[in-house]
Amino acid sequence: MDGGNISKNALFTAEIRVYGIVQGVGFRPTVSRHAMETGVTGTVCNKGPYVEIMAQGTEEQVESFLDALRHRPPKRAAILKLDVKTVDCETVYPDFQIIESAKTKGAIYISPDIAICDECKEEMYDPENRRYLHPFINCTCCGPRLTILDALPYDRERTSMKEFPMCPECADEYYSPETRRYDAQPVCCNDCGPEVYLIRTDGQSAKNREADKPIEHACHGREAITETRRIIADGGIVSIKGIGGFHLCCDASNEEAVSRLRRLKNRPMKPFAVMMRNEAVVHEECEVSELQEEILTGHQKPILLLKRKPGGRICPSVAPDNPKVGVMLPYAPVQMLLFDYDDGIVMPDVLVMTSGNVSGAPICRDDKDAVTELSHLCDAILSHNRLIRIRADDTVMDFFEGKPYMIRRSRGYAPLPFYLENDHISKGQVLAIGGELKNTFCISSDGLLYLSPYVGDLADLRTVEALKETIERFKTLLEVQPELVACDLHPRYHSTMVAESLGLPVMKVQHHYAHILSCMAENECTGQVIGVSMDGTGYGTDGTIWGGEIMLADIHGFKRLASIVPFMQIGGDLSAKEGWRIACAMLHDLIPAPEECLSVIRQLKLCDENTAKVQRVMADRRINAVTSTSAGRLFDGISAILGIRKASTFEGEASISLQFAAERYAESEMETLTEAAKKELEEFLKEVAFAEHLPAHELPAVMINNGRLYPANGTADPKTDDRRLLMPTDYLTKALLQMRLQGEDSGKLAYYFHAGFAAQIVETCKSLKNITDCNKIALSGGVFQNGLLLKLVVNPLREAGFEVLLHSMVPPNDGGIALGQALAALAAFEKKHRGKRYRKNQERIPERMIERMI
Repeated sequence: MDGGNISKNALFTAEIRVYGIVQGVGFRPTVSRHAMETGVTGTVCNKGPYVEIMAQGTEEQVESFLDALRHRPPKRAAILKLDVKTVDCETVYPDFQIIESAKTKGAIYISPDIAICDECKEEMYDPENRRYLHPFINCTCCGPRLTILDALPYDRERTSMKEFPMCPECADEYYSPETRRYDAQPVCCNDCGPEVYLIRTDGQSAKNREADKPIEHACHGREAITETRRIIADGGIVSIKGIGGFHLCCDASNEEAVSRLRRLKNRPMKPFAVMMRNEAVVHEECEVSELQEEILTGHQKPILLLKRKPGGRICPSVAPDNPKVGVMLPYAPVQMLLFDYDDGIVMPDVLVMTSGNVSGAPICRDDKDAVTELSHLCDAILSHNRLIRIRADDTVMDFFEGKPYMIRRSRGYAPLPFYLENDHISKGQVLAIGGELKNTFCISSDGLLYLSPYVGDLADLRTVEALKETIERFKTLLEVQPELVACDLHPRYHSTMVAESLGLPVMKVQHHYAHILSCMAENECTGQVIGVSMDGTGYGTDGTIWGGEIMLADIHGFKRLASIVPFMQIGGDLSAKEGWRIACAMLHDLIPAPEECLSVIRQLKLCDENTAKVQRVMADRRINAVTSTSAGRLFDGISAILGIRKASTFEGEASISLQFAAERYAESEMETLTEAAKKELEEFLKEVAFAEHLPAHELPAVMINNGRLYPANGTADPKTDDRRLLMPTDYLTKALLQMRLQGEDSGKLAYYFHAGFAAQIVETCKSLKNITDCNKIALSGGVFQNGLLLKLVVNPLREAGFEVLLHSMVPPNDGGIALGQALAALAAFEKKHRGKRYRKNQERIPERMIERMI
């Protein structure tokens, strides 16, 4: 700070603006304490987009004050920018005060919900403390934020806590700078805060309950918590309202209880998340790295996918046939009280804590929803009367190369924004609707991209309504009026219909291009990349189903340069659940002779003979059949051919089982392979990846243009040329089939598939590098949740000299594509405002490249 000729002891005033996560984290109380320590007078005010401080004192005092701000902010704050300027001020401030919040325009940062802090835990279990066993204890460092917020600035009267007037003792703490609850908006105690209560259901459906009939509370307060604990300890199921919605909870060590929950929820195989008493229990049950423990015990407390230790307490039905389990620690006070309470009931150390919803619907957030949707799934509902304004399901995080690898980004992380600085990206206001599955949306304003909490799958109309409602609330909180809305290219998706209903200009973004853009956005990349996008389903620009794509992309468009070999996806939506259908379709292509194909299907026990014949007729006549390059369905088909999983009860089950089989083989066999076995694998990879047939100056043997086959040296009109390189996945499938019929171990073949598919991706990228001169790779799509495949692709790409962009804090699955859609919209928005037209066809390629391809 420039004090000019002002004396060291002269009084002057600095106007300070602090940007970042500075609301709902005790920032103003901390500023006040720093001012008192350094002798600075003045004011601090919450302006909405930033906190404004008027700091008055000597130069030394103000410099000390600024140093404290920079180096000793509140635990949960994140200062992104600090603007300081000296101002002329006639006012002499007698003291330092927190003054009433005032709204102003500008970028807005909203704090996610924060897990209970250690100080509050200690108070909650102190019998001498007036908040002893208080289910809603919080302070300036912890407690609900986003989920109780009505509007900004973040003050009590604009949250769900406005319904609960503070008692004199809480008010004293709230207004006293010396306390941990100074200006803590959700502050309350057992006398003035929300109340827990129990609703009896006894497992009976309440769908026919009269809408106007009051919901009866069986008991309240301590009695409700004790009864909840008793039900769980006795093997029952309770739905429990937390910070961002309801969970279904039972004893994770009780096989009968977990199996019953599976039957009631009609969820035979999909893993349940587990909440554990403390980190000591986690170490007993799972393998935990230093970083994983840091995140597990941090203030966000996501669900971490951890490798289970043998012989643990978690029963098999929690995560059937899965070497990992999703683990989290209690993050809300009421969850801690489930484990430890003064009622003498002995509770298990591990509890199933899975989202409280029926399949496909959004997580329940109020009593009406819980009673209607969950009564038949549980014996009781433990609820409370603090309203949840915005749903926030639990965040799920895996790890890759020792770093976080997000699977679902929600509570604790959303809606922290991403920022991209580029002259070709608008700072305008756009809304990106996101995907049909794993939906999140994204709102951009002033160069910040706010990715929402997890919404869910839009096949259920209740989730569609939840999406619409949450979008409106975010528009209000962020003070945004979008000028453009981006959505998926698919004409019949609910997400597309939502976008088209908003009365705004709509930009449709191809699904796999959005995946690549989301990876680019997370890595702050706006230049050209070779994008490898592998997932289950996406609507292609040619009207077919895409899903195994490699493209040249930047923020203005893309060109599809390669894909897996197309196959017929027969059976409509069933084909995404029944991998045996995909297997049959691939076998029809590989084995033209009907009787021979039928014999192979019979040997592999894919389906009965009549069904196999029907499948062939449907393929030949293209009945309920679409052309597909879906990598996800390829994995499902291979899983069926290898006899690992013929059908899925949840999305990706067959593919995940294929991965686990490959990983088991890798762990048990790869370290001790004989020289002959190593040579066999090397020869296999050379054959299936066409490594010997990809000289630097040529493309592979076959390319496609509008359904017609072209030789690599064929010619085409550069303006309509849609030729692409085909990864030989049919050769890979055929090689695995022959080995399977010869009796090879399915685990070995599962590993060979992963290695072969990875090698094809790597060799294709090498070939495309010679055409495009592009040395940067972006990997995205739900298939890259497969850690084994990711490793087998990333390492050889780096060895080949590529720079590889990976996801970390944005999911590679459809939960991240809204970020990519938003980036595409912002780039188009900027181009429009520069007097250029929207690009009607996003798929593009430089003519110099077309010439080189020809």
